[in-house]
Amino acid sequence: MKKLITVCIIALQFLACSRDEKKIMIWHYRRPVERKLMTEVLQRFKTERYPDWQFEERFYNPEELRQYYIIAALAGRGPALLLGPSDNVGPLVDLEVIQPIEPYVDREYLDSFITEPLSANIWYRGHLYQIADQVGNHLCLIYNKDLVPKPPQSISELIALKERLTKTAGNAARYVLTWNFIEPYFFVPFMGGYGGWIMDAENRPTLDTEATVKAAQLIYDLRNKYQVIPKEADYEFANQLFKDGYAAMIINGPWSFSTYTDNHMNIGITRIPLIDETGLWPTPIISPLGYSLNVNLQGEKLQIAVELLRYLTSPEIELEFTKLTGAIPSRKEAFASEIVKNNEIIQSSIYQMEVGRPMPVVTELRWIWDAMRPSYQAIFTGNMTPKEAAKDMQRQAEKLIRENR
Repeated sequence: MKKLITVCIIALQFLACSRDEKKIMIWHYRRPVERKLMTEVLQRFKTERYPDWQFEERFYNPEELRQYYIIAALAGRGPALLLGPSDNVGPLVDLEVIQPIEPYVDREYLDSFITEPLSANIWYRGHLYQIADQVGNHLCLIYNKDLVPKPPQSISELIALKERLTKTAGNAARYVLTWNFIEPYFFVPFMGGYGGWIMDAENRPTLDTEATVKAAQLIYDLRNKYQVIPKEADYEFANQLFKDGYAAMIINGPWSFSTYTDNHMNIGITRIPLIDETGLWPTPIISPLGYSLNVNLQGEKLQIAVELLRYLTSPEIELEFTKLTGAIPSRKEAFASEIVKNNEIIQSSIYQMEVGRPMPVVTELRWIWDAMRPSYQAIFTGNMTPKEAAKDMQRQAEKLIRENR
């Protein structure tokens, strides 16, 4: 009840604040340092082009961002532009709260975005629904160069680091690796390392496979048999272990890079180690982060929102964010710039991105995540074997998709 009341109050606030016709709002989940730059960029756009309009940004965490946007847009309101991950596209299209962008942009502009190792812009059911300002957003192996001068290339090399790193830790416990391994998103790369994936070309879950079982068994063994990762490690705990030097390496994404460099850590970035048994690299999910247009936009407000979208995705603005955060830009010109080429961290992140797999944008993905989590986590509490968990994930995913569709 408390959550429902909160949502209703927020919805009323959206309806009230969005009546200012000469205001363009962007909702997003950028970090504070990026918000500051976003505000500066919006002020520049206002000064140069539309001094009598207001341009503002508002932060929400990822789950709130999607939920609150849907509430507002269904009520005929909400922000002009939504900046979010590509997996928002399917659910938002199904609910008809974002509109196709291709009628408002030309072919020359669209051709200026990268298409390898992933397509920057998101087309879905024959229409363009998201224009990217950065790409990747993928998991990498991040290592402390002071502890691991040369990162492991394979899982066997990773396990072999235990003896040396334990000896150099003195009286303090130190782990070879840590990461949020209890979450399915952080588990999926290892499924790819065994040749598996979360769904097929028809958007049907593919969880009850040998690849899922072997990937889960590997992580279980890293935790229990080889003891190179902690027994428990949610996102914040894993992050702190790495920052404090109690873990030599972590699997995390580009959003975390500046956290470590700001902490004066001497870090390197590389691929998650290769699976010895298959000779395959783990395949982290790769995705664009981009802008979508509110379905309620029309007239002058729509025209200005599209112009702002093009401004925010210009090579010059993208590179400002690249210099600040190490994000991989989506425009070909920016991607090929010296700023990107000469940045070791960005180049290493691109090296990992090359073996990733694009994020599915269909709504089924949301239900697959929900189905995977309890069964997968039951492996580490001893309530399920990897084989049992794989079967249960599949059963639950099929059930959720059937019920919701």
